[in-house]
Amino acid sequence: MPRTQSLRVGRHTLTLHRQDKTLLPAVGSSDAITKGDLVGYYREIAPFMLPHLRGRPLMLERLPDGLDGSRIMQKNTPAYFPEWIRRVTVPKEDGTVVHPVCDDTATLVYLADQAAVTLHRWQSRAPAVRHPDRVVFDLDPSGDDDFEAVRAAARQVRELFEDIGLSSGAMTTGSRGLHVVAVLKGRHTFDDVHDFAKEAAGALAAAHPDRLTTAVRKEDRGDRLYLDVQRNAYAQTAVAPYTVRARPGAPVATPIAWDQLDDPALTARSWTIDNALAQARTRPWGDLARRGRALGPARDALRRLRDEQG
Repeated sequence: MPRTQSLRVGRHTLTLHRQDKTLLPAVGSSDAITKGDLVGYYREIAPFMLPHLRGRPLMLERLPDGLDGSRIMQKNTPAYFPEWIRRVTVPKEDGTVVHPVCDDTATLVYLADQAAVTLHRWQSRAPAVRHPDRVVFDLDPSGDDDFEAVRAAARQVRELFEDIGLSSGAMTTGSRGLHVVAVLKGRHTFDDVHDFAKEAAGALAAAHPDRLTTAVRKEDRGDRLYLDVQRNAYAQTAVAPYTVRARPGAPVATPIAWDQLDDPALTARSWTIDNALAQARTRPWGDLARRGRALGPARDALRRLRDEQG
């Protein structure tokens, strides 16, 4: 295979490099995943993935030498990226960071050719980068064989969100657990949303003290599932829907319909680049993105609920 090849994607002609390079090893009888496989997957999944990426600052998890090589967690956009790739400058304590943004298929393919295996997104969109429109609960099992506890916790998070007027969806992470994502109007700050997420996690842990915990220290959790809401703080990221994870076999973080939680065969790595597109075509989250609600009424409802519970 030639070291470079050209590919027309939309209005742009990309020069792709070393498409036969192995990025992720095989699992079982599957083949190893090459850069060409990654490019092909992201090109196909783009219509379903881009709505979850547009306008959002990204952190790129790059494996230029494959899974056995160095892992680069890249926030700043390199100077050599094409000018047509959108950037967004966001403030940090000691300056600014110029994040890449993926608004189109050409950008997604270009990032894949840069061996950006996993895309981690902000919970806000430019230009309102300080006002998140997502709340994320990250649910990982205390042990690798305890996925049933993750399912139960996801249902409990959903029930709480419904009780306080928020719509949410579940997503396998492609790693160990599930994310539950609720949609907001995006009118409040990260501090507001992070505080709300901590209050909601506290309410759930108080209602299910034998199963759930907000204890940050692992030694304080026991066998209880940790309700991780740290991804709701400013400049924190979460894996994007339909992104590939940097693991053997190329598992994919995949949105699911709520009734798919009832499938006993479901795991955090049920989907890979071989079958995630078929799942995406079912549109498991439906019109969730259009059902964002204001944080204020939800926060008030949560506090009333906590008061009722004593």
